[in-house]
Amino acid sequence: MKPLPLYRVTQQLVENPIKDVAAEVRRQLDTLGAPPQGEVAITVGSRGIDNLALVTKTAGDWLRERGASPFVVPAMGSHNGATAAGQRAMVESLGVTEAACGMPIRSSMECVQVGEVDAGPVWMDRHAFQSAGVLALNRVKLHTSFSGPLQSGLVKMLVVGLGKIQSARVFHETPPGQMSASLAAMARPLLATGKVWAGLALVEDGADHTAEVHALAADQILAREPELLDRCRHYFPRLPVGTLNVLVVESIGKTYSGTGMDPNVVGRRGPGGQADTQGTEVRTIAALQLAEASQGNATGVGLADVVTQRLRDAIDNEKTLLNVLTTGSFDRGKAPVSLPDDQTLVATLRDRFGDARWMFIPNTLHLGVLWTTADVAQELRAHPRCQVASAPADLPFHAGRLKLDWVD
Repeated sequence: MKPLPLYRVTQQLVENPIKDVAAEVRRQLDTLGAPPQGEVAITVGSRGIDNLALVTKTAGDWLRERGASPFVVPAMGSHNGATAAGQRAMVESLGVTEAACGMPIRSSMECVQVGEVDAGPVWMDRHAFQSAGVLALNRVKLHTSFSGPLQSGLVKMLVVGLGKIQSARVFHETPPGQMSASLAAMARPLLATGKVWAGLALVEDGADHTAEVHALAADQILAREPELLDRCRHYFPRLPVGTLNVLVVESIGKTYSGTGMDPNVVGRRGPGGQADTQGTEVRTIAALQLAEASQGNATGVGLADVVTQRLRDAIDNEKTLLNVLTTGSFDRGKAPVSLPDDQTLVATLRDRFGDARWMFIPNTLHLGVLWTTADVAQELRAHPRCQVASAPADLPFHAGRLKLDWVD
C-alpha cells in the first residue's frame, strides 16, 4: 500500500476543569442542608464520567459526616446483562468499589412499582425505595437518540437507571420525538414518593474534565436540568469540518457514548433518531476496535459501515442484543462487514473512495487531536480553533494495527 500522508491537527476545545473537585462537591452539598438520617442511596451507572469514583466517595463521606449511612446502588437500566452481578461488576470497573469509596454496594434487579403513566408502569430499585433517601448522581449531557430539554442526566438516571430493565423498556417504547417529555412524565411519580432527596449533577468540558458540579434539591431537578443541558452544549466538542469522505474511529464503546460513538459528533443517528446538534456529514465510517471497558456491549456498531475482525470478535452478542432489545433500536446493533485488520481496512477504503477528505479520531469523546489528509488540513489552517502541523507524517501501522499519536 502506498503511503497516506496525514497532518496532525490540534483542536482547541472549550476547557474549564475544576481544580479541586472534592472541595466543589462538598461546597455544593452544603447548600442542601442536612441529609436524611438513615440509609441514603447514591446512584452510579453511567460510564466515561471524569472523577466518578472521587465524586462518589466525597458524597458518601459528606453524608456519613452528617449522620447518614450511604450506600451505592447501580443504576443503569438493562446494561451489562441486566443482572445484579453484572451491574455490580460494571460499577466496580468504573473504580467505584466498596474499598475505594468506603460504603457498600447493593445491587439488585428487584423493583417496586411507584406509579403509572400513559406509556406504562414506573418502577424504582428496591434498595433505593427502602432507603431514607436517594442522591441521584450523574453527568448531564446530550443524548444520542433524542433531543429536548431533558436528555441524559439526573432525570434519566432516576427513571431509566433506578427503574432497571422494567422502566427502561417502558421508556424506550416512546417515539424519539416524545422521549424528553416521557422522561418528565415518568419522573413525577418517582419524585412524588418523597424518596428522592437530591441530585448531584456533573457537567464536563470539551476535554472530558469535570467543569461544573451542581447540587439540586429534589423539587429543583425537573426545572433546573434543562439549564445544565445548555451548559453541556456550551462545552460540547465537535469535528471542525462539515463533510468527510471517510472517518476512521479508532475505538468505540459505551465508555465513550451510549451508542458507542456519539451521533452528535459523527452525524448519524440511525432510523428515527433526532439530532440535538448538527454533526459532520460523513460518507463512510470505519471503526477499528471495541473498548475493553465496554465489556462486549457493541451497541452503536451499526452506525459504522465497516469494522475490523478484532472489533467483531470482541462483541458480546448477548449483552448487545439485550441492550438493543431494551432500546428497540436493532439497527444500532447490526454488525457491519469486517476486514482482517486496520491496514487492510484502510487499503480497501482507499481503493474504493480514494485519498480525499479523510479524518482519523481516537473516539468521539476525545477530539483534541485529529489526523487528516492534506485537503482537510489546508481547510483547517483557517479554522480559529485548530492548529495544523507544518509537515505530514505517513500513516503508521505495526503488525497491521494503526499506531497514531493521540497525546495532546
